[in-house]
Amino acid sequence: MTEEVEPMPTSPPESLDLDKFRKVVRSSIERHHYRTAMFWADKVVSLSGGAAADVYWLAQTYYLTKQYHRAIVLLTTHKLLRNLTCRYLVALCHYEVGEYPSALNILEHNDNNNMSPSKVKGEPLSVPEIDDVMSTTCSTHLLKGYIYEATDNRALAAESFQVALQADPMCCEAIHALTQHHMLTAKEEQDLLSSVPLSGWCSEPEGAVVRAVYQTRTNKYCSPNQTIPQPVAALGTNADFLTAQAEKLYYNCNFSQCYRLTQEVLKKDPYHTECLPIHISCLVELKQANTLFLLAHKLVDLYPESALAWFAVGCYYYLIGKNEQARRYLSKATTLDRVFGPAWIAYGHSFAAENEHDQAMAAYFKAAQLMKGCHLPLLYIGMEYGLTNNPKFAEKFFREALEIAPSDPFVLHELGVVAFSNQEYGVAETYMRKAVALVEEGGVAAAVVPEKWSALHNNLAHTCRKLAKYEEAIHFHQQALRLCPGVASTYSALGLVQALVGDYEAAVVSLHKALSLHRDHTTATTLLNTVMEQLTAQTPTFQGDDNVPPLDLPSELVGTDTNTSDLTPASAEEPLSDTNLLGSSIGQPMMHSSDVAGDSLSHSESQSSALIIEDMVMDDQSP
Repeated sequence: MTEEVEPMPTSPPESLDLDKFRKVVRSSIERHHYRTAMFWADKVVSLSGGAAADVYWLAQTYYLTKQYHRAIVLLTTHKLLRNLTCRYLVALCHYEVGEYPSALNILEHNDNNNMSPSKVKGEPLSVPEIDDVMSTTCSTHLLKGYIYEATDNRALAAESFQVALQADPMCCEAIHALTQHHMLTAKEEQDLLSSVPLSGWCSEPEGAVVRAVYQTRTNKYCSPNQTIPQPVAALGTNADFLTAQAEKLYYNCNFSQCYRLTQEVLKKDPYHTECLPIHISCLVELKQANTLFLLAHKLVDLYPESALAWFAVGCYYYLIGKNEQARRYLSKATTLDRVFGPAWIAYGHSFAAENEHDQAMAAYFKAAQLMKGCHLPLLYIGMEYGLTNNPKFAEKFFREALEIAPSDPFVLHELGVVAFSNQEYGVAETYMRKAVALVEEGGVAAAVVPEKWSALHNNLAHTCRKLAKYEEAIHFHQQALRLCPGVASTYSALGLVQALVGDYEAAVVSLHKALSLHRDHTTATTLLNTVMEQLTAQTPTFQGDDNVPPLDLPSELVGTDTNTSDLTPASAEEPLSDTNLLGSSIGQPMMHSSDVAGDSLSHSESQSSALIIEDMVMDDQSP
């Protein structure tokens, strides 16, 4: 127990001007000479007889030199906990050393002025030199938000950050915490911005600037092509504005343009902390392993205590397929920063890549808890449920993701697959056509459609085939081959549809291509045998000359009846269809884990964020 001491009743000599020494303290702090400031602040406290303002500035120098317990003891022994500003500084010191209950206890008493007698005696103490009621109120609620966040109380953390912003509309830390950590939904973000009391703080033009700046940090799922509001048009090349634009591009799955913007930002500011997670997620999406390797090493060398540096290392190992090493470094990132959502998503990906569904879902659920306003954790949870044959739960999480990101083609694709597996082919077609339209729109802007979307085109082709829209099915299979040529299953599916429309020669060519790429492709082999029988039955033995004389064979070789014109294969008795081709339909999409990073390995990790359909499999359902 430290004994509380009364301030010394002495006063400085009349000829001594303590203000000069006080100016030295302030000047030294501004020039980052903290030890010089601490030395002279200590002398001023003694010379002034322990004046409250001088004690506060000495405690500030202790805080700046990371002597947190020393600052706590100083303010407590001088009975300055009755002052709001000093009490906040004590709570901040407790927070820095990880003593969250003590910090929260002091701040709670700060709200209701109900400190215990052992802590505070007498009325609240006013110190005009250091008091700023608005700033102290904002700082108190901001610190409470950080404490609640550190103790996994996300709801109270979000509430505290919102109160801090209401207390001081210029507190961008509160906006950053709410938006960067995805604590609010899009509607809650808009409600918050509309409720910020800017009119009482600044004029209308200044308020328009503040509102426009905050608007760029919210609604990450809106169109990235929105024009910059006129009041902030001059900020169009600002690094923060470009980062916000890149983030919107990432969440709209336009990874190429997002990458170009992040490169532009990092040329100006190579260590922009908000841009780097998006840039890393884009590198994973675009499979730029060498670039990510160099960036990760640079970050680890410069910032070995940063979660972002180890996140980059973990993403590199995940990208090259070394999932055990990836988990090791991603775990370190989550240890350094427990609320770093992209690291949790990437951690889940490293398990999903090895079909460790339970561990992957645990990581995704943690990310969903941390990122309430982000759709990526919900999407990945749904995918894991789909892989464990739980389509109802999968659809539930996909629909929740769709509410947050209604224009995400990955989510629409997943919902289409669920509808297909439920034999709701019309619904599946609607979802997949929307996804294709969004992908093609992004492809026009990026000048190329990524290879990963071949799975979406194949699945839409399977759906069209189930609905007897064979020409469209052929079109989408061909689109898939343009995006990703040399896939045996796509050629096999194309051959099936060509056979269904009666184009047997084209079907034979497609199936031969499938077997040339994968000689043991069972589906293609069976299809080829059946199509060849059909083609043989419908093709004359001799083409081009109707006057060829009949071949007279000895009766002892062929028997008494040499007329073979009535012999036809059994398969030619009825038209070719899914059912009589193999006794089953072909081409049901199957969900499996994606190689795309999210939020957002953001997304980023980013992002990364959806399924890729694997080879065709046979089911027991007719079209």
